[in-house]
Amino acid sequence: MRDYSYILDHTTSCMLVLDHRLSLVYLNQAAQVLLNASQQKAVGEPIERILDEASTNNHELAGVLENGQAFTRREAVFTTPGGEHFSADYSVSPILERNELLIEIRPMDRLLRIANEEHRQTEQETTRKLIRGLAHEIKNPLGGIRGAAQLLARELDSEQDRECTDIIILEADRLRSLVDRMLGSNQRPIIEPGNIHTILERVIQLSEIENPEHINIQRDYDPSLPDLELDSEQLIQAMLNVVQNACQAFEGQDRSEITEPALITLSTRILRQFTIGPTAHRMVAQIDITDNGPGIAEDIFAGLYFPLISGRPNGTGLGLSIAQNIISHHHGLIECESQPGCTRFSIFLPFKQPKPARGAPNDQEPKP
Repeated sequence: MRDYSYILDHTTSCMLVLDHRLSLVYLNQAAQVLLNASQQKAVGEPIERILDEASTNNHELAGVLENGQAFTRREAVFTTPGGEHFSADYSVSPILERNELLIEIRPMDRLLRIANEEHRQTEQETTRKLIRGLAHEIKNPLGGIRGAAQLLARELDSEQDRECTDIIILEADRLRSLVDRMLGSNQRPIIEPGNIHTILERVIQLSEIENPEHINIQRDYDPSLPDLELDSEQLIQAMLNVVQNACQAFEGQDRSEITEPALITLSTRILRQFTIGPTAHRMVAQIDITDNGPGIAEDIFAGLYFPLISGRPNGTGLGLSIAQNIISHHHGLIECESQPGCTRFSIFLPFKQPKPARGAPNDQEPKP
């Protein structure tokens, strides 16, 4: 095994190494996933059989070997041996002491996903700070209203008048509870090893109790999935919120004219070479929650995880916001794609949670 393999296998970019004949001598795990080609089968093959973008630039590749001058190309279109096309930036550098070439490929869809994820996280953080500021301004007068109603109730002799103060107190408590739910938990997860399938089975059990019998829940688990470092109670809440959201998508639908039964599928897979935020992971767990409901309306899709954004008249829009907050606390990621007949929430969780730096301040958020 070549001595650079350990380093290259731990990068999320697709790395290929060519010899002086421009034949493949090595490709890292990320490249194997992208090209759907194993190291054993690909080694020894000319580069043009692996990526046809390189076949039109063999003179450039040979030139790098001759003059040692690296180059970069932007938004090149590659075709894999399986006939799939993708856009990517790539760079070619010489490994002079070996008379070899190193090609680094950065697919555009991954770069766009990371950029969109960073933008969404910034947007959500701004919204969360705004909500916390508003919550502080709301909860203070609510406390005053509730206290005044309690004092007033003590001075009233009429039962009918006290019913009015009771309504004031109950409504103040309801609004305070709504604000607390908008904020979500300010507790960081209590991390310990746990099985994601045990969590999903608990979610299925709770969902089947709370929802109509005509909704079928199907399992598609990968039994080889190892334990994750997680907070079981918090993740049960997050997964349950997403499944409940899927169940509620069927409400009000006339199923009499729909031949397919209402179906929710929970699947688990191992995903290799995946980036969440700035962190590259060799492996993450992917949990997909898919339903065959009517899909998510375009006008609310962009604000899907924001509080009070809901497609139902009586919905609070808090379920997905809370789920996103919990998954973020687990250093994970939640994504959604939706069209009529298929809505899929994909949750990505690292197997190992990062350890806080020594002396780092407690990042528990203060209560407003």
